[in-house]
Amino acid sequence: MHLNNGFAVRLGALALLVAVTGGCGVSVPRQESKWTALLEEVRAFERRMGFRKTGNFLDLSKEEEATSICGRASRFYLPYSYQDPAIQWRESVTEEECRKRSEGFDIYYTTVEAWGEIGTPVTPAMLDGKLDRFFYLVIHEDCHDQFDLPYGVEEALCNVIAYKAMPVFSRERYGANSREHKAVSEYASRQEALTRGTNASYEQLEKLYGRYGRKEVSAEQLLRERAALFRKAEKALAWRRGALNNVSLANDMTYSRHYPLIESAYNALGRDLERTVALFRRVDETKPSRQAVMKRHRLTDEKSVELIRAYEAEVVKTIERALAEAMKKR
Repeated sequence: MHLNNGFAVRLGALALLVAVTGGCGVSVPRQESKWTALLEEVRAFERRMGFRKTGNFLDLSKEEEATSICGRASRFYLPYSYQDPAIQWRESVTEEECRKRSEGFDIYYTTVEAWGEIGTPVTPAMLDGKLDRFFYLVIHEDCHDQFDLPYGVEEALCNVIAYKAMPVFSRERYGANSREHKAVSEYASRQEALTRGTNASYEQLEKLYGRYGRKEVSAEQLLRERAALFRKAEKALAWRRGALNNVSLANDMTYSRHYPLIESAYNALGRDLERTVALFRRVDETKPSRQAVMKRHRLTDEKSVELIRAYEAEVVKTIERALAEAMKKR
């Protein structure tokens, strides 16, 4: 079935990084008593950061297969994020079904380990993966239950919190010289580097599409130049050749666009996770409503990309104000 915009925003951490994870991390312990005990330790660490209890990961899913998702958008339009209504999302389809009638479109097909914000259980895919990815999914998805921010802000926030928290937890749990801590730290560092690379690649592509919109380049030249940009970006971002396109890049930008701003707030707060969580609770409490943003910008379509952009921009201003106030109190 086609996914509406409400479904698209549930993609959460699930599609992000599926194409670029890997490496030589440590496996998740398969014995139930061991992974459940480990999960409880992560939860205790989350509470120290200021997280409230969530309904996620309370049991083990009986679903053996990961859920597939399929996104489709015109090659002549660069989507803003995974929320952009220009992307048509479908769920639980085969790759063959996803790629049918794809002429003139960019197609992004992947599988996801768990769904966020719906009381997601631990899935077999999570237990089949590496320890670093397990920690990432738990912290990132639990983070979503702490806030009600625009997804383009919240995804980046939950990545900042996850990537900063994971090495702290693994150092405490396993020791600074352990193989586990080294694997988790390398994962977080690698994903932060990929985040920066994603922003740089999207910025280049955005400039090209701006030229196309101003009729400075033809459709043929657009496709030729973007193909060269994608080949370069695939190497930089460790994507499989031919897998990176407008949809997959826009999906990743949902997590990357505001990452530098939020990371700078974390650094300004002394790299303190508890203070960072508290700051963004304040942002959540003081942000304008979607209705207020619509009125201020004279928008009428609740699902428009214009509202998505405007709402994120207003919350960015709220973050900057909240951080300035927090720094005055130091």
